[in-house]
Amino acid sequence: MQTIGILGCGLMGSGIAQVCAQSGYRTVVREVDQSLVDQGLGRIKKFLNEGVKRGKVSTEDRDKVMANLSGAIQMADLSEVDIVIEAIVENLEAKQKMFAALDGVVKDDTVFASNTSSLCITEMASTTKRPDRFLGLHFFSPVPVMKLVEVIRGLATSEDTYNQGMAFVASLDKEPITAPDRPGFIVNRLLIPYLLDAIRAYESGVGTIEDIDQGMSVGCGHPMGPFTLLDFVGLDTTYYIANIMYEEFRDPAYASPPLLKRMVLAGQLGRKTGQGFYKY
Repeated sequence: MQTIGILGCGLMGSGIAQVCAQSGYRTVVREVDQSLVDQGLGRIKKFLNEGVKRGKVSTEDRDKVMANLSGAIQMADLSEVDIVIEAIVENLEAKQKMFAALDGVVKDDTVFASNTSSLCITEMASTTKRPDRFLGLHFFSPVPVMKLVEVIRGLATSEDTYNQGMAFVASLDKEPITAPDRPGFIVNRLLIPYLLDAIRAYESGVGTIEDIDQGMSVGCGHPMGPFTLLDFVGLDTTYYIANIMYEEFRDPAYASPPLLKRMVLAGQLGRKTGQGFYKY
């Protein structure tokens, strides 16, 4: 049985850890302190318990998943993992620092993967001793529910590492697609302009937040409208990705509207803060 290491146990990290454990992998989640480990593992247990209540998860399966999970605060606890998936803050320097610290701890053949939604895989890999064993695995939130994973090859990613990444994603009962190592990859390259346009439409008086949401969900068959989605993803996350894409392409389609910037500065980030375009 392979062992998977997860760096970060927030919303994305805990979701990735859950699907790995559900798929039979021994899974070690690493955080900077024990309280964050406990919080992340508690989030997984809560999700599974809700599944038990709804009759979608058996108590036996829940217990098997939890048995496959363990927490850690020391890098050394990841020394025997086969794949490391990083899911920390969306900051290039922080990610590079984390991978550099881990490089001398894990096995020589351990594969490094980043869950980044926008940053350059090639640049991230360049600070490690294993750029050929480095790739992007971009999961979507909520990870236990969303089937898609973007698999991103850096310039130095080997064919074997790419194939291993594709097979690993399939083993999680997810659907992998190959994305280019460019800001936004495939999904966010298309999604971010749509979300920013929705904000601009609201700013210019095209319609209310509720009407724009209803127009896209009912009229276009989207699972949720753009403002509901923005609140779910996090306004700060959208703002950060948009800025990275604008820096790369200098295309006005990726320029953040003034309202988005003001809301981020005000700490109105969506569901996670209780206030975004809607109140929670």
